[in-house]
Amino acid sequence: MSSALKITLILSLLLSAGCHAADTAPRKTLAPFASEQALSSYLQQLQARQAALQKEQQKLQRATAQYSAQYTAAAPAPAAPMVAKAAPAASAEEAESVTNVQTAGVDEGGIVKLHGKHLVMLRRGKLFTVAVGGNALQPVAALDVFAPGSDPSGSWYDEMLIDGDTLVVIGYSYSRGGTEIGLFDIDADGKLAYRATYHLRSNDYYSSRNYASRLIGSKLVFYSPLSLNLHRGDPFVSFPALRRWRPDAVPSDFKRIAPATRIYRTDEEPEPGAGLTLHTVTVCDLAQRDMRCEATAVMGPQGRVFYVSGESVFVWTTRRGRDSGVFRIPLDGSAPSALKVAGAPVDQFSFLESLDGHLNVLLRAEGQGDAMWDGVRGRGDMALLRVPLTSFSDGRDSAPASSYKPLPGGGGYGLQNRYVGSYLLYGNPGNGGRRQADQAWPRQPLYAVRWADAGSVQALALPHGVERIEALGNDAVVIGAQGKDLHFSSIRLGAQAAIATRYIRADAAQGESRSHGFFYKPQTASEGMIGLPILGADERPGLNKSAASVLYLRNSGLQLTELGALAARPGQVSAADDGCRASCVDWYGNARPLFLQGRVFALLGYEVVEGALKDGQIREVRRVSYAPIASTAR
Repeated sequence: MSSALKITLILSLLLSAGCHAADTAPRKTLAPFASEQALSSYLQQLQARQAALQKEQQKLQRATAQYSAQYTAAAPAPAAPMVAKAAPAASAEEAESVTNVQTAGVDEGGIVKLHGKHLVMLRRGKLFTVAVGGNALQPVAALDVFAPGSDPSGSWYDEMLIDGDTLVVIGYSYSRGGTEIGLFDIDADGKLAYRATYHLRSNDYYSSRNYASRLIGSKLVFYSPLSLNLHRGDPFVSFPALRRWRPDAVPSDFKRIAPATRIYRTDEEPEPGAGLTLHTVTVCDLAQRDMRCEATAVMGPQGRVFYVSGESVFVWTTRRGRDSGVFRIPLDGSAPSALKVAGAPVDQFSFLESLDGHLNVLLRAEGQGDAMWDGVRGRGDMALLRVPLTSFSDGRDSAPASSYKPLPGGGGYGLQNRYVGSYLLYGNPGNGGRRQADQAWPRQPLYAVRWADAGSVQALALPHGVERIEALGNDAVVIGAQGKDLHFSSIRLGAQAAIATRYIRADAAQGESRSHGFFYKPQTASEGMIGLPILGADERPGLNKSAASVLYLRNSGLQLTELGALAARPGQVSAADDGCRASCVDWYGNARPLFLQGRVFALLGYEVVEGALKDGQIREVRRVSYAPIASTAR
């Protein structure tokens, strides 16, 4: 490994571990409720206010209805209002990562992980292991992810993490109403054994961009929004709680994991008629065989985007027609702090807790958070917020106007953004150019700004949209469509940002939109291999599609050259053949590039395909199916 690459990796690890050059302690922190009685009294007051407001709203509705019936019966019917459509529902091998994470040292829940000499896959309600140690490529084990004897209907299992020999599967159960955490044992031979299932109270965590879980050392970290129903019933039934599943489990088995003294609020009163959410960070200790969890929660409005650094979870909340707030919730259980802010981030990639003790956030004037598909929406003027972490306090203080740097390029639908080295890069996908191959393509700007200073913003004109921004060491690659072609533009990030070269894959489109679909394997400071799932230009990624191909490129000093692709075999096991009982849609995709100990693989649905580089080309060596109906290798 070159000295430059070593320095880069060391700085990344220091950043992720929260080792800052400056003091980061907040000036003040939020105050918790003093007791269960104080919390209960506060909730009763809120309930009374909400009930009074509801009565006034009902009176107004009745009066409006009477007026309408008496005076407007003969009036012509007004045009129907336009309503937005709802979104559709110890060894080197052990040290290797196969997940394209945002922050080094903060692992993210995914569909494939590495345990020693075995790949572990999560797909369609089952876990699978495939031996890859030495020169192996052989299925080993398969196991249902739901508890033995339980009914998995209405449950979705999306994410997996591994700590030592403990394997964790994260899902959401609509039938049981919360996050489901499955614990499994995995041994050195790749054998799997069920240990336990826990239920964590939460609302639906799904986001088309973000991930529900993180792993920092042996700390399993969740962010969970919990909506409080103040109109009726006992609001405490929605408070953070955990239970261990058993066949005769009942709601009363849930045990609170956030006492009143770990629940916080600001001086902001809840918006009349708007929902109130407990923004909850839960930390579970996986070093214990019986999982133990503690939660910290902050009361706030519903809209949210969250980001996990090495030391804290930042939750950005939005209020209807009013300013926003950002909470800093430490992972060590100490008191949260907050800051009043304006605007809304795009997604988790809009955040950077930087080494100099600052929080940097790319903002649009309006946004709805990152629940479901809300992250692709948002509009209005843009700015970069940069504030010292020491400016966080008890929530009464606002970020000063001087901490916002106006930026060009009003944030449109599907905006992409990423911090790479000393730069923040952002841009839009364009106006549907994939279907406009015969029309002139308007050049799309990629904006580059140094986040640490108030320098000028560069606009680099690209002949394609910005659908993905990823790091290539200290430089970057921007991927997007022009007509029916897929473009890869390498970006040199030195004293100035500049377009280096471009590779074009004709008649192709991205096969995965999630960040985990991409992987870059550095070999030196300026060389490495890129892997990305692709489809044909006339195909669109679909939740029930068979897997895409994986395209591989060589990066050599930002010169991008094609190495070839590994493709799924026609007629591979389909969704109808595997007897799926739960989580039968690939919400997180089903294709990934994998680089392990000098070998190159592609995860393609129920197949793992191995390729070898010869004469500058990736060629298939062999493949194996790990499908539950049969596993055959050739």
